Amino acid sequence: MDDPLPPAARKGRGAVTNPTGRYEPAERYAVDDGWELEGDDIPPPLRTSVTMETPRVIITTNDSPDIPFTQSINPYRGCEHGCVYCFARPTHAYMGLSPGLDFESKLFAKPNAPELLETELRKPGYRCQVIAMGTNTDPYQPIERELKITRRILEVLAAYNHPVCITTKSALVARDLDILAPMAARGLAAVAVSVTTLDRELARTLEPRAATPPKRLETIGRIAAAGVPASVMTAPMIPFLNDAEMERILEAAAEKGATSAGYVLLRLPLELKALFEEWLNTHAPGKAKHVLNQLRESRGGQLYVSEFGSRMRGTGVFAELMRKRFQRACERLGLNRGAAASRPLDTSQFAPPPRAGDQLKLL
Repeated sequence: MDDPLPPAARKGRGAVTNPTGRYEPAERYAVDDGWELEGDDIPPPLRTSVTMETPRVIITTNDSPDIPFTQSINPYRGCEHGCVYCFARPTHAYMGLSPGLDFESKLFAKPNAPELLETELRKPGYRCQVIAMGTNTDPYQPIERELKITRRILEVLAAYNHPVCITTKSALVARDLDILAPMAARGLAAVAVSVTTLDRELARTLEPRAATPPKRLETIGRIAAAGVPASVMTAPMIPFLNDAEMERILEAAAEKGATSAGYVLLRLPLELKALFEEWLNTHAPGKAKHVLNQLRESRGGQLYVSEFGSRMRGTGVFAELMRKRFQRACERLGLNRGAAASRPLDTSQFAPPPRAGDQLKLL
């Protein structure tokens, strides 16, 4: 059996390989066939494809005790931002695709999401709870500029006075401030921007098609200036790679108007373990061993433990130190305190708008 070709970084892509999904009956990999041609050492550009799908439901529910929401909407599957650390990558295996390069180049969109949402919100048994967006893949990834599925979802939520919280790495969220700002004035909207690093060179390989760090900080400022509660997510924190930046990221976000913050220790479920190790060996080989060893120390000797309560923050000395650093930085900067940071979104205003032909209410 021939040995597989070594991983090779592709410009504008996060993953360096495209391993076979875990549910496939056969494993496929590229090998050197001996026909070496000039330029073969440079991988060809990888085009992005988008497949339209028609799901039957759009609101996803969960009962995880360490997640602050029970309902979410994901307009897209896969994400062109290409963040190599994305914990959603393994979900592409359900589609018979790879969590590697397939995840960031073979995307799926749900153009009927707004119509499905209206149907679900009008069901007699529906009970209003905050809907989260950006919890799996980014609702403002590049294809949203043309498809505008997220924007149409927000239009539905605004019409129904339904609260929504958004997490994104994209400056495109500012496009929809004309919807989000009036919602926020009624206590119905909040936005969190994920800032992983302030180092543009690191960001270019770690999350190649996401907005640059300065652009994300600028977006926090625009969100806050529009009166929308703005939060910063320093996530994920990766030992020896970006964890030393935590305080600087929080300071920069607070200066722009963020009132709350959160953090997550790097999570490496399923195929993500090998994908991230390949990325480290390609882009940061001198740090690879230290990063992985510290992650194991923070995960009880393993690269990942999925237990509720510890999966987001880890355990051990390093994890406890990070928790204290985050807490003290937030206290110093005034984050996560006061009415602006603690006021929950309002679910009491929810009301489906009347449709033509609906029976009028007496009172």
